[in-house]
Amino acid sequence: MRNSRSRREFLSCLAAGASSLALPPCTLAQSEKVRKQTYTYKTAAQCEIKADVYGASQETARPVVLWIHGGALIMGHRGQLDQALLAKLLQAGYVVASIDYRLAPETKLPAILEDVEDACTWLRTKGPELFPIDPERMAVLGGSAGGYLTLVTGFRVAPRPRALVSFWGYGDIAGPWYSRPDPFYSKMPPVPREEAYQAVGGPVLSEASGKNNRHRFYLYCRQQGLWPKEVTGHDPDQEPKAFDPFCPLRNVSEKYPPTLLIHGTRDTDVPFEQSELMAKELARKGVEHEFLTVPDAGHGLAGAKPAVFAQMHDRVLAFLQKHLR
Repeated sequence: MRNSRSRREFLSCLAAGASSLALPPCTLAQSEKVRKQTYTYKTAAQCEIKADVYGASQETARPVVLWIHGGALIMGHRGQLDQALLAKLLQAGYVVASIDYRLAPETKLPAILEDVEDACTWLRTKGPELFPIDPERMAVLGGSAGGYLTLVTGFRVAPRPRALVSFWGYGDIAGPWYSRPDPFYSKMPPVPREEAYQAVGGPVLSEASGKNNRHRFYLYCRQQGLWPKEVTGHDPDQEPKAFDPFCPLRNVSEKYPPTLLIHGTRDTDVPFEQSELMAKELARKGVEHEFLTVPDAGHGLAGAKPAVFAQMHDRVLAFLQKHLR
Protein backbone atom coordinates (compact mmCIF):
# COMPACT_ATOMS: atom_id res chain seq x y z
CA MET A 1 0.00 0.00 0.00
CA ARG A 2 2.79 2.39 0.94
CA ASN A 3 4.75 1.59 -2.22
CA SER A 4 1.66 2.13 -4.36
CA ARG A 5 1.01 5.49 -2.75
CA SER A 6 4.64 6.51 -3.12
CA ARG A 7 4.57 5.58 -6.80
CA ARG A 8 1.44 7.69 -7.34
CA GLU A 9 3.11 10.62 -5.58
CA PHE A 10 6.22 10.18 -7.69
CA LEU A 11 4.32 10.07 -10.98
CA SER A 12 2.31 13.11 -9.92
CA CYS A 13 5.54 14.91 -9.09
CA LEU A 14 7.08 14.07 -12.46
CA ALA A 15 3.95 15.22 -14.25
CA ALA A 16 4.01 18.52 -12.40
CA GLY A 17 7.69 19.00 -13.11
CA ALA A 18 7.39 18.22 -16.80
CA SER A 19 4.32 20.32 -17.42
CA SER A 20 5.37 23.00 -14.94
CA LEU A 21 1.85 23.68 -13.71
CA ALA A 22 -0.35 20.87 -12.44
CA LEU A 23 -3.69 22.58 -12.91
CA PRO A 24 -7.19 21.45 -13.84
CA PRO A 25 -7.44 20.84 -17.60
CA CYS A 26 -8.68 23.76 -19.63
CA THR A 27 -8.26 24.19 -23.36
CA LEU A 28 -8.10 27.52 -25.09
CA ALA A 29 -10.87 26.33 -27.38
CA GLN A 30 -13.13 26.25 -24.34
CA SER A 31 -12.33 29.83 -23.38
CA GLU A 32 -11.70 31.71 -26.62
CA LYS A 33 -10.39 31.13 -30.11
CA VAL A 34 -6.74 32.05 -30.09
CA ARG A 35 -4.35 32.23 -32.97
CA LYS A 36 -1.07 30.39 -32.43
CA GLN A 37 1.94 31.06 -34.59
CA THR A 38 5.04 28.85 -34.47
CA TYR A 39 8.48 30.22 -35.24
CA THR A 40 11.98 28.81 -35.28
CA TYR A 41 13.89 31.36 -33.23
CA LYS A 42 17.23 29.57 -33.47
CA THR A 43 18.98 26.59 -35.07
CA ALA A 44 21.88 24.93 -33.25
CA ALA A 45 23.61 21.61 -33.88
CA GLN A 46 21.07 21.00 -36.67
CA CYS A 47 18.28 21.32 -34.11
CA GLU A 48 15.47 23.77 -34.82
CA ILE A 49 14.45 25.48 -31.59
CA LYS A 50 10.92 26.84 -31.69
CA ALA A 51 8.54 29.25 -30.02
CA ASP A 52 4.74 29.30 -30.02
CA VAL A 53 3.29 32.81 -29.98
CA TYR A 54 -0.28 33.38 -28.78
CA GLY A 55 -2.49 36.46 -28.89
CA ALA A 56 -0.55 38.48 -31.45
CA SER A 57 -2.48 41.30 -33.07
CA GLN A 58 -1.59 43.70 -35.85
CA GLU A 59 -3.72 46.39 -34.26
CA THR A 60 -1.35 47.52 -31.52
CA ALA A 61 1.94 46.58 -29.89
CA ARG A 62 1.16 44.66 -26.71
CA PRO A 63 3.26 43.77 -23.67
CA VAL A 64 4.77 40.29 -23.95
CA VAL A 65 5.15 37.35 -21.57
CA LEU A 66 7.86 34.80 -22.26
CA TRP A 67 6.96 31.37 -20.85
CA ILE A 68 9.64 28.73 -20.07
CA HIS A 69 8.51 25.14 -19.47
CA GLY A 70 9.83 22.82 -16.77
CA GLY A 71 11.04 19.23 -16.80
CA ALA A 72 14.38 19.37 -14.95
CA LEU A 73 16.05 20.68 -18.15
CA ILE A 74 15.84 17.04 -19.31
CA MET A 75 12.19 16.67 -20.35
CA GLY A 76 9.32 18.73 -21.70
CA HIS A 77 8.40 21.07 -24.55
CA ARG A 78 6.86 24.45 -25.28
CA GLY A 79 3.32 23.06 -25.37
CA GLN A 80 3.41 22.46 -21.64
CA LEU A 81 1.93 25.59 -20.15
CA ASP A 82 -1.03 26.26 -17.91
CA GLN A 83 -3.91 26.72 -20.32
CA ALA A 84 -6.12 28.47 -17.78
CA LEU A 85 -3.43 31.02 -16.96
CA LEU A 86 -2.65 31.42 -20.66
CA ALA A 87 -6.29 32.25 -21.39
CA LYS A 88 -6.33 34.88 -18.64
CA LEU A 89 -3.09 36.44 -19.86
CA LEU A 90 -4.51 36.70 -23.37
CA GLN A 91 -7.77 38.15 -22.08
CA ALA A 92 -5.73 40.76 -20.22
CA GLY A 93 -4.09 41.83 -23.47
CA TYR A 94 -0.68 40.14 -23.31
CA VAL A 95 1.11 38.35 -26.11
CA VAL A 96 2.49 35.05 -24.79
CA ALA A 97 5.54 33.34 -26.30
CA SER A 98 6.27 29.80 -25.09
CA ILE A 99 9.74 28.57 -26.00
CA ASP A 100 11.67 25.36 -26.35
CA TYR A 101 15.35 25.07 -25.48
CA ARG A 102 17.88 22.32 -25.98
CA LEU A 103 17.65 19.59 -23.36
CA ALA A 104 20.24 17.97 -21.10
CA PRO A 105 22.29 15.85 -20.88
CA GLU A 106 22.89 15.92 -24.63
CA THR A 107 23.27 19.68 -24.31
CA LYS A 108 24.96 21.09 -21.23
CA LEU A 109 23.68 24.02 -19.20
CA PRO A 110 25.83 26.81 -20.70
CA ALA A 111 24.30 26.16 -24.13
CA ILE A 112 20.81 25.86 -22.64
CA LEU A 113 21.22 29.27 -21.05
CA GLU A 114 22.40 30.63 -24.39
CA ASP A 115 19.15 29.39 -25.92
CA VAL A 116 17.09 31.27 -23.34
CA GLU A 117 19.17 34.40 -23.81
CA ASP A 118 18.80 34.11 -27.58
CA ALA A 119 15.05 33.66 -27.23
CA CYS A 120 14.85 36.92 -25.27
CA THR A 121 16.97 38.67 -27.91
CA TRP A 122 14.84 37.24 -30.73
CA LEU A 123 11.68 38.39 -28.99
CA ARG A 124 13.04 41.91 -28.56
CA THR A 125 14.55 42.33 -32.02
CA LYS A 126 12.26 40.28 -34.27
CA GLY A 127 9.03 40.33 -32.27
CA PRO A 128 8.05 43.93 -33.01
CA GLU A 129 8.08 43.27 -36.75
CA LEU A 130 6.55 39.78 -36.62
CA PHE A 131 3.73 40.07 -34.06
CA PRO A 132 4.04 43.02 -33.04
CA ILE A 133 4.91 43.52 -29.37
CA ASP A 134 6.32 46.25 -27.17
CA PRO A 135 9.78 44.85 -26.31
CA GLU A 136 10.19 47.34 -23.47
CA ARG A 137 7.33 45.64 -21.63
CA MET A 138 8.55 42.06 -21.31
CA ALA A 139 8.08 39.66 -18.40
CA VAL A 140 9.47 36.14 -18.04
CA LEU A 141 7.50 33.36 -16.35
CA GLY A 142 8.30 29.69 -15.84
CA GLY A 143 7.64 26.66 -13.68
CA SER A 144 10.06 24.32 -11.89
CA ALA A 145 13.19 24.16 -14.09
CA GLY A 146 11.48 26.88 -16.12
CA GLY A 147 11.26 28.87 -12.90
CA TYR A 148 14.99 28.41 -12.48
CA LEU A 149 15.60 29.62 -16.04
CA THR A 150 13.27 32.54 -15.37
CA LEU A 151 15.39 33.58 -12.40
CA VAL A 152 18.51 33.23 -14.55
CA THR A 153 17.18 35.83 -17.01
CA GLY A 154 17.20 38.32 -14.14
CA PHE A 155 20.98 38.57 -14.29
CA ARG A 156 22.05 37.11 -17.65
CA VAL A 157 19.71 38.86 -20.08
CA ALA A 158 20.25 42.46 -21.21
CA PRO A 159 18.18 44.53 -21.20
CA ARG A 160 16.68 42.86 -18.15
CA PRO A 161 13.02 41.81 -18.22
CA ARG A 162 10.66 44.18 -16.47
CA ALA A 163 9.31 41.42 -14.18
CA LEU A 164 9.87 37.75 -13.32
CA VAL A 165 7.45 35.11 -12.00
CA SER A 166 8.98 31.87 -10.73
CA PHE A 167 6.55 29.03 -10.09
CA TRP A 168 8.27 26.61 -7.67
CA GLY A 169 11.65 27.42 -9.17
CA TYR A 170 15.11 27.39 -7.63
CA GLY A 171 18.11 29.65 -7.28
CA ASP A 172 20.83 27.17 -6.33
CA ILE A 173 21.62 24.17 -8.54
CA ALA A 174 24.75 23.04 -6.67
CA GLY A 175 23.28 22.55 -3.19
CA PRO A 176 22.78 19.23 -1.39
CA TRP A 177 19.17 19.00 -2.53
CA TYR A 178 20.42 18.39 -6.08
CA SER A 179 24.00 17.17 -5.56
CA ARG A 180 23.23 14.41 -3.03
CA PRO A 181 20.87 11.41 -3.21
CA ASP A 182 17.38 12.74 -2.64
CA PRO A 183 15.46 11.19 0.31
CA PHE A 184 12.10 11.29 -1.47
CA TYR A 185 13.28 9.78 -4.74
CA SER A 186 15.49 7.27 -2.97
CA LYS A 187 12.32 5.63 -1.62
CA MET A 188 11.45 4.61 -5.17
CA PRO A 189 12.82 1.38 -6.71
CA PRO A 190 16.35 2.17 -7.88
CA VAL A 191 16.85 2.84 -11.57
CA PRO A 192 19.71 0.73 -13.00
CA ARG A 193 22.51 2.81 -14.48
CA GLU A 194 22.27 1.07 -17.85
CA GLU A 195 18.55 1.77 -18.13
CA ALA A 196 19.04 5.41 -17.19
CA TYR A 197 21.64 6.10 -19.85
CA GLN A 198 19.73 4.18 -22.51
CA ALA A 199 17.00 6.82 -22.20
CA VAL A 200 19.33 9.65 -23.25
CA GLY A 201 22.45 10.25 -25.30
CA GLY A 202 20.96 10.49 -28.77
CA PRO A 203 20.90 13.49 -31.10
CA VAL A 204 20.57 17.02 -29.71
CA LEU A 205 16.88 17.74 -29.10
CA SER A 206 14.72 20.61 -27.88
CA GLU A 207 11.43 18.76 -27.37
CA ALA A 208 10.71 15.59 -25.41
CA SER A 209 7.26 14.16 -24.84
CA GLY A 210 6.17 11.79 -22.11
CA LYS A 211 6.28 8.86 -24.56
CA ASN A 212 10.00 8.33 -24.01
CA ASN A 213 11.81 7.23 -20.85
CA ARG A 214 13.82 10.35 -20.11
CA HIS A 215 12.11 10.56 -16.72
CA ARG A 216 14.01 7.39 -15.79
CA PHE A 217 17.28 9.21 -16.35
CA TYR A 218 16.02 12.07 -14.17
CA LEU A 219 15.01 9.67 -11.42
CA TYR A 220 18.43 8.01 -11.59
CA CYS A 221 20.15 11.40 -11.27
CA ARG A 222 18.07 12.29 -8.21
CA GLN A 223 18.68 8.92 -6.59
CA GLN A 224 22.43 9.23 -7.16
CA GLY A 225 22.81 12.99 -6.59
CA LEU A 226 24.17 13.40 -10.11
CA TRP A 227 21.88 16.06 -11.57
CA PRO A 228 24.33 19.01 -11.34
CA LYS A 229 27.18 17.03 -12.85
CA GLU A 230 25.11 15.49 -15.68
CA VAL A 231 23.43 18.76 -16.63
CA THR A 232 26.37 21.15 -16.33
CA GLY A 233 29.38 18.90 -16.97
CA HIS A 234 30.94 20.13 -13.71
CA ASP A 235 31.27 18.51 -10.29
CA PRO A 236 29.96 20.85 -7.56
CA ASP A 237 32.29 19.27 -5.00
CA GLN A 238 35.43 19.58 -7.11
CA GLU A 239 34.54 22.80 -8.98
CA PRO A 240 32.26 24.88 -6.76
CA LYS A 241 33.17 28.17 -8.46
CA ALA A 242 32.12 26.76 -11.84
CA PHE A 243 28.52 27.11 -10.68
CA ASP A 244 28.72 30.84 -9.96
CA PRO A 245 27.41 31.85 -13.43
CA PHE A 246 24.57 29.34 -13.18
CA CYS A 247 23.02 30.13 -9.79
CA PRO A 248 20.58 33.04 -9.47
CA LEU A 249 21.05 32.99 -5.71
CA ARG A 250 24.70 33.99 -6.20
CA ASN A 251 23.92 36.76 -8.68
CA VAL A 252 21.22 38.95 -7.15
CA SER A 253 22.03 42.65 -7.23
CA GLU A 254 20.07 45.84 -6.72
CA LYS A 255 19.46 45.83 -10.51
CA TYR A 256 17.63 42.50 -10.40
CA PRO A 257 14.04 42.75 -11.81
CA PRO A 258 10.95 42.75 -9.57
CA THR A 259 10.17 39.12 -8.83
CA LEU A 260 7.15 37.07 -7.77
CA LEU A 261 7.93 33.70 -6.18
CA ILE A 262 5.24 31.00 -5.79
CA HIS A 263 5.88 27.73 -3.94
CA GLY A 264 4.07 24.99 -2.03
CA THR A 265 5.41 24.19 1.42
CA ARG A 266 5.37 20.41 0.88
CA ASP A 267 7.15 20.28 -2.46
CA THR A 268 8.98 16.94 -2.70
CA ASP A 269 10.75 17.77 -5.97
CA VAL A 270 12.02 21.33 -5.52
CA PRO A 271 12.34 22.14 -1.81
CA PHE A 272 10.25 25.06 -0.55
CA GLU A 273 13.50 26.35 0.93
CA GLN A 274 14.70 27.23 -2.55
CA SER A 275 12.15 30.03 -2.87
CA GLU A 276 12.68 31.01 0.77
CA LEU A 277 16.39 31.50 0.14
CA MET A 278 15.72 33.48 -3.02
CA ALA A 279 13.23 35.71 -1.21
CA LYS A 280 15.74 36.42 1.56
CA GLU A 281 18.44 37.33 -0.94
CA LEU A 282 16.09 39.60 -2.87
CA ALA A 283 15.17 41.33 0.38
CA ARG A 284 18.83 41.66 1.38
CA LYS A 285 19.65 43.40 -1.91
CA GLY A 286 16.57 45.61 -1.75
CA VAL A 287 14.88 44.09 -4.80
CA GLU A 288 11.12 44.52 -5.05
CA HIS A 289 9.51 41.11 -4.71
CA GLU A 290 6.52 39.12 -3.50
CA PHE A 291 6.49 35.59 -2.11
CA LEU A 292 3.28 33.60 -2.40
CA THR A 293 3.39 30.62 -0.04
CA VAL A 294 0.87 27.82 -0.50
CA PRO A 295 0.61 25.74 2.71
CA ASP A 296 0.64 21.94 2.35
CA ALA A 297 0.85 22.03 -1.45
CA GLY A 298 3.25 19.79 -3.33
CA HIS A 299 5.19 20.33 -6.54
CA GLY A 300 3.07 22.17 -9.08
CA LEU A 301 0.81 23.01 -6.11
CA ALA A 302 -0.37 19.40 -6.14
CA GLY A 303 -3.14 18.94 -3.60
CA ALA A 304 -4.23 22.58 -3.63
CA LYS A 305 -7.90 23.46 -4.14
CA PRO A 306 -9.16 25.14 -7.33
CA ALA A 307 -9.68 28.40 -5.44
CA VAL A 308 -5.96 28.49 -4.69
CA PHE A 309 -5.14 28.37 -8.39
CA ALA A 310 -7.59 31.18 -9.08
CA GLN A 311 -5.97 33.28 -6.36
CA MET A 312 -2.53 32.51 -7.80
CA HIS A 313 -3.67 33.66 -11.24
CA ASP A 314 -5.00 36.89 -9.75
CA ARG A 315 -1.70 37.55 -7.99
CA VAL A 316 0.26 36.93 -11.18
CA LEU A 317 -1.97 39.23 -13.24
CA ALA A 318 -1.82 41.97 -10.60
CA PHE A 319 1.96 41.68 -10.47
CA LEU A 320 2.27 41.96 -14.25
CA GLN A 321 -0.19 44.81 -14.36
CA LYS A 322 1.92 46.72 -11.86
CA HIS A 323 5.19 46.29 -13.73
CA LEU A 324 4.22 46.08 -17.41
CA ARG A 325 1.36 48.53 -17.80
